[in-house]
Amino acid sequence: MKCIMVMFDSLNRHMLAPYGCQWTHTPNFRRLAERAVTFDNCYVGSLATIPARREIHTGRYNFLHRAWGPLEVFDDSMPAILRDHGVHSHLISDNYHYWEDGGATYHCQYASWEIGRGQEGDPWKADLRDIPMPETVNRRGPKQRQDFVNRRYMDTPEKQSQGQTFGMALEFLETNRQADRWFLHVETFDPHEPFFTHAKHKALYPHAYHGPLFDWITYGRVKDSPEVIEHVRCEYAALLSLCDESLGKVLDAMDRHALWDDTMLIVNTDHGLNLAEHGRWGKGPQGLWRELFHTPLFVWDPRAGKRGERRRSLVQTIDLAPTILEFFGMAPTPDMMGRPLRDAVASDRPVREAGLFGLHGAHVCVADGRYVYKRAAAAPDNAPLFNYGLMSGFHPGGEARHAAELFRDVEVAGPFSFTKGCKVMRFGAHAPSFSEPEEFATVLYDLREDPKQERSLHDAAVEARMIGLTVELMKAADAPPEQYKRLGLNG
Repeated sequence: MKCIMVMFDSLNRHMLAPYGCQWTHTPNFRRLAERAVTFDNCYVGSLATIPARREIHTGRYNFLHRAWGPLEVFDDSMPAILRDHGVHSHLISDNYHYWEDGGATYHCQYASWEIGRGQEGDPWKADLRDIPMPETVNRRGPKQRQDFVNRRYMDTPEKQSQGQTFGMALEFLETNRQADRWFLHVETFDPHEPFFTHAKHKALYPHAYHGPLFDWITYGRVKDSPEVIEHVRCEYAALLSLCDESLGKVLDAMDRHALWDDTMLIVNTDHGLNLAEHGRWGKGPQGLWRELFHTPLFVWDPRAGKRGERRRSLVQTIDLAPTILEFFGMAPTPDMMGRPLRDAVASDRPVREAGLFGLHGAHVCVADGRYVYKRAAAAPDNAPLFNYGLMSGFHPGGEARHAAELFRDVEVAGPFSFTKGCKVMRFGAHAPSFSEPEEFATVLYDLREDPKQERSLHDAAVEARMIGLTVELMKAADAPPEQYKRLGLNG
């Protein structure tokens, strides 16, 4: 038995043909949907990049206990469990966050790993000469200069970071196609910004735009004209089509080597991206809209043999680790909150009544497949809020800049139910800032009647039920006591 997980970053569900988009060129995603099961109710758990990866490893929510950070010594890592039980786990990725402080413990859990370079200003190539910089929107200083240095070494799609990554993936499949008991995790940072592509893919989306280079959005309020918005969406779509082409190469390899007979295929993402919907660019605490949290998921399980079918079961990122372990005959660990998706794939058997999702210090959200309830902080200062863990890594561009400040009043806390009896550090956290009051309001949406989340629902009975689900799931996750106080809930 073998398993391939193809993971994209910031992959928008509503921009894919299998989910109803008519204007993007994604024929291989359509081909995948014809060959696998498509989930219609897949939701994120913890945002954003590294918190989502922790969930993929551990099968449990991250965002209630800490922001961006490394795997902890008490975490159950799915790739490591496979490795230790005779299944060769192999990571191929160009997501440079894996090799930074705050994320550098993840790749070590695999039996082997490879990297592609050059994404988003990755400190890769050194060229200290005076390099001409094109006129751009949203100047980003040294990081953008590094990005343009990197692009000089990626003058074809094959040389792009994504091309490097999928080239290594195809090599792995060619080399190991006849071997048994391996898990391949192939992951590209695309279509995350910057939306860098070449003429081949840009030509798929002709449109009128004559302004400066604009393929790197800045998160926040949209202040651009409709013409500029169209341009940015086309830049994203061009990169999306490159992703589709790479996916097609994996599907071709599965056809060529008859891997469908004994190989599970999972195609997923960590989250979506706001592309001017709700007047927002990007992601973050102000952008917890459906475009961000309602994600695509495709699964082929050769044991079930189900293809071209849709599933309504509510599933989440935390279900991936248990699903892969179960496929190889291993039970999820006691600390995993996710559940294997074997029966959901085979017969759409319900997985859960509801699931939590959110970003540390922002809303705590609960979804049940129809309603989404976003619970905001009860106090204007969004306190109390802490991080918990034994390791001190942070996002290099975020809390890491204030690490010393965050640790000045460190305390010992716990243990929590999942820390294997270990007490942990309780240290400071920077709560997200909200420039407008409505950004951090408690809201309820009915996605069946209001799929674009354009109006909040006022229904006391539904809200009471969703509050009950929120508290129940927070207790199951052993949420820190102050989270209930922060949210004005009785824990």
